[in-house]
Amino acid sequence: MSHNTTRESWRALAARHQRASTGRASWQIVNSVCLYLALWCAMAWTIRVSWWLTMPLVVLAAGIFIRVFIIFHDCGHGSFFRTAKANNVWGFLTGVLTFTPYQHWRRVHAIHHGTTGNLDSRGIGDVWTMTVQEYESATPSRRFAYRVARSPFVLLLIAPSLMFIFEHRLPRSGAGPRERRSVWLTNLCLLAFASLMTLVIGLLPFLVIQVTIIALAGAVGVWLFYSQHQFEGAYWRRTSDWSHNDAALRGSAFLKLPRWAQWITGNIGFHHIHHLDSRIPNYRLQECHESLQLDNEVSPLTIFRSLCAFGLKLWDEANGRLVRFRQSS
Repeated sequence: MSHNTTRESWRALAARHQRASTGRASWQIVNSVCLYLALWCAMAWTIRVSWWLTMPLVVLAAGIFIRVFIIFHDCGHGSFFRTAKANNVWGFLTGVLTFTPYQHWRRVHAIHHGTTGNLDSRGIGDVWTMTVQEYESATPSRRFAYRVARSPFVLLLIAPSLMFIFEHRLPRSGAGPRERRSVWLTNLCLLAFASLMTLVIGLLPFLVIQVTIIALAGAVGVWLFYSQHQFEGAYWRRTSDWSHNDAALRGSAFLKLPRWAQWITGNIGFHHIHHLDSRIPNYRLQECHESLQLDNEVSPLTIFRSLCAFGLKLWDEANGRLVRFRQSS
């Protein structure tokens, strides 16, 4: 069997795991969405007693925020529930909880899945990545902007909060009527939620709690997204040489996480499987990975290696690898 035929076979085998389960999806709603709302109730009560009681709950809520976002993400792929209506309803609701307009984000994320690893289709739904040649021919101001944008401080501490709090409040250029409506309706629901919590606990406590949750969850989320596409051995090709299956299995990492972290992140560490077939719900990603037996094709990415990957900044097209700034010349 040829290399390409084998990879096509993997995709066909992966499709067997697309089965959405109403029971498993509903249980995740209970242990994620309901738990997140319960934590907000607990924080609203403890803040009247002491911030020392509230802050541990804030950290826990940030972890559950990530899990709620994975549910939102799966709904966007139409994989979480069996019906489109259920996916769209829960996608919108979890989008409000995670400050992300459902239909608008869904469109942008679909572009990401269709262009991952394609050098000719960068710029939408991905992390800004320049080739060595592009960087060396760029103006000093553009180089500086790129260095700032790729710094871990900006990527992990500034960009996530700006994205969730501000960027998602406005539709992107070229968004259709449906995407625009999702932005404004989400904003309206967020205004109602913020008003309610301001009445309950006050504006400043609400802002401190919500911004902290977004900052913590956003940092972890960006680390996950970044490290699973920007790592030693990553895949980037021009359109003529680009392959969906290669981009999935070579350009999307299998991030090896402890069981507790795997639960919080909704199995998104099996990112190679997710990109191989985005219709597989999060609760079936591990079983699909195990059934395909991809150990010889996909090397696990450790947490340490994923953190080291933040030093990789540019794509060296001549040698087919990500390199550091100092290796660019």
